[in-house]
Amino acid sequence: MFTVRRMGVDTHKESVAFLDDDDLLCRCLGLHPMDRVEISASSRKLLAVLNAVEGTLVPRGTLGLSNYAFANLGLPEGADVELRPTEPPASMDLLRAKITGKRLSQDDFRNIVGDIAEGRYSRIELTAFVVAATINSLDDDEVYALTRAMVENGEQLHFDNPIVADKHSIGGIPGNRTTPIVASIVAAAGLLIPKTSSRAVTSPAGTADTMEVLMNVELPIERSYEIVKKENGCLIWGGALNLARADDLIIRIEHPLNIDSESLMISSILAKKKAAGSTHIVLDIPVGPGSKAPTRKKADRLKTRFEEIGRRLGLKIRVLLTDGSQPIGHGVGPVLEAQDVLKVLRNEPDAPTDLREKSLYLAGELLELTGKVGSGHGRQRAQALLQSGQAYEKFERIRNLQGRRELPEPGQDTQEILAEKSGSVKAIHNEVIARVARLAGAPRDPGAGVYIFKHIGDPVKLDEPLFRVHAQSEQPLGFALKFLEEHRDAIEVG
Repeated sequence: MFTVRRMGVDTHKESVAFLDDDDLLCRCLGLHPMDRVEISASSRKLLAVLNAVEGTLVPRGTLGLSNYAFANLGLPEGADVELRPTEPPASMDLLRAKITGKRLSQDDFRNIVGDIAEGRYSRIELTAFVVAATINSLDDDEVYALTRAMVENGEQLHFDNPIVADKHSIGGIPGNRTTPIVASIVAAAGLLIPKTSSRAVTSPAGTADTMEVLMNVELPIERSYEIVKKENGCLIWGGALNLARADDLIIRIEHPLNIDSESLMISSILAKKKAAGSTHIVLDIPVGPGSKAPTRKKADRLKTRFEEIGRRLGLKIRVLLTDGSQPIGHGVGPVLEAQDVLKVLRNEPDAPTDLREKSLYLAGELLELTGKVGSGHGRQRAQALLQSGQAYEKFERIRNLQGRRELPEPGQDTQEILAEKSGSVKAIHNEVIARVARLAGAPRDPGAGVYIFKHIGDPVKLDEPLFRVHAQSEQPLGFALKFLEEHRDAIEVG
């Protein structure tokens, strides 16, 4: 028996156990570092990867757990648990088959995803799955099978309504915070739109990060249902609902490897939408350098695949190809993006025009897709709901029900980046702007980020500010400025 201790170590979504090196030797457990182990007490069980620790960090007779493992085990510190080795996942033969290029069936993916969702795959084995699915790309049948398995291995939302609207962007563009605006317009139109969104993994902010500075986004399913019933919509973090839980584990592997698997992206997005109960979806694919669809050819292929696999899942999807050549809005980072959202919803004169116009376009298409208005009349209806203030009123009611938070100030340590010559903006490098915002502290520091003054085509005078970097202290601001010394073409003036 061992006594449980929370180590305070963040291992993201990997369950890791820590054991004194002498315990491994003296107790003859037959265990070695990096072995997979089962931790159990009464009816509770947890699978984890074992790490050995020297010194006094983990006392003899104690089993240390990472934050993620401790939360999943659900026992208090000091509880007694048993430890034993476990066999490799039963689906490892299927994983090896995929590595060699074999096509997998629906049952094969059920077995693999089931093992992933139950925590039976270590980070190394998850990496093998991601690489295999990328090198030996999944065909449409396999993507459909993987998506179904993702949906089945997680919570699912159910609404007593034949139409549940949704909007999603495949990402890759800084700013682009259209979701809260679209959701507010569509909910004000009387449609159901329970919006579940993601947090940032490698970007300066996800929709959930931006909304979190304005309201509580981590709500239980029961409370989410109540808010949707009252106001037709919500703006919450999907991760709190445990939807398609295997997908969250896979995503954590993809990003550090900088792997952009088309098949896994399609499966990830559609699984989350299906699990959230969506029936009608407008999908935004930004096209341009630095986006996930850098060319029109790739965008067209993604469009076709999303539509086909969505149809097989019983979803009505309208895929829209939009301009992804530059950031959308002025702000990049949670607080700065939230400022843009509020300005658009409040119809303020200095609201970013591009964010407003794109939101109206997407909302109008969704109103038409659901049959709420006739073809060709969606944008007009969306604009009326925004200009009348009905969309902002809806947003504020949802905000109050979820738990209102007042918008913080942006980071007070700032530096403006000035134009080195006169001319006009010829290009903005999305990946450079996103990296600067991350180095400045976003999204961990909500006030950090980048405020963009100029967009493509705008005239520029010598020494006129192009953008401003925000940080909470001098050190992260210094990291961002050091990066900019090596990337002086973040915004190109010609």
